[in-house]
Amino acid sequence: MEIRITTKHILWVLYILAWIIFIGLSIEAGGILFNSFYTMFIKPMGAQFFWNKMDLSGLYAADKVYFIIVTVLMSIVAILKAILFYIIIRAIHHRKLDFTQPFNKALPRFISSLAWLAIGIGLFSSWGTNQSKILLAKGISIPDIQKMGFGGADVWFFMGVILIVIAQICKRGVEIQTENDLTI
Repeated sequence: MEIRITTKHILWVLYILAWIIFIGLSIEAGGILFNSFYTMFIKPMGAQFFWNKMDLSGLYAADKVYFIIVTVLMSIVAILKAILFYIIIRAIHHRKLDFTQPFNKALPRFISSLAWLAIGIGLFSSWGTNQSKILLAKGISIPDIQKMGFGGADVWFFMGVILIVIAQICKRGVEIQTENDLTI
């Protein structure tokens, strides 16, 4: 008996993994947003027991504006990551990725949107990292940038640039395929 793993099976597994990651990232984004509002408007002690066991009480005590800036940046990064996986889920679910004719107009748009989201994640992660360095230089205690979700900004930029290049190659492939379809 031979087991054959087809593209359809791989897409099905990727679809399930994308849903799992999307749900986790959505919970993380919601947790950060909820804890931010809870700390700001209900109970300031919430900064001590922030999302993912982070202690932002030193930041909250030092300056509420810095607390808002850091939590907004954390929220934006988490939301952009969730949107990235939502776009992947939507593309697989609606079968926009047609492998019988791989160079269609939806593919470069799909890859471009992933690229720009990756660059956005890199931008806000870098901003959060720089903000953290400024706060540490001022003597304000904050958690590690990895724990806050700001780590890997350079990797996100790198992935975004690579995806832009791939999107341009796919766009050219669509143009060539269209020309070939017209000449036949």
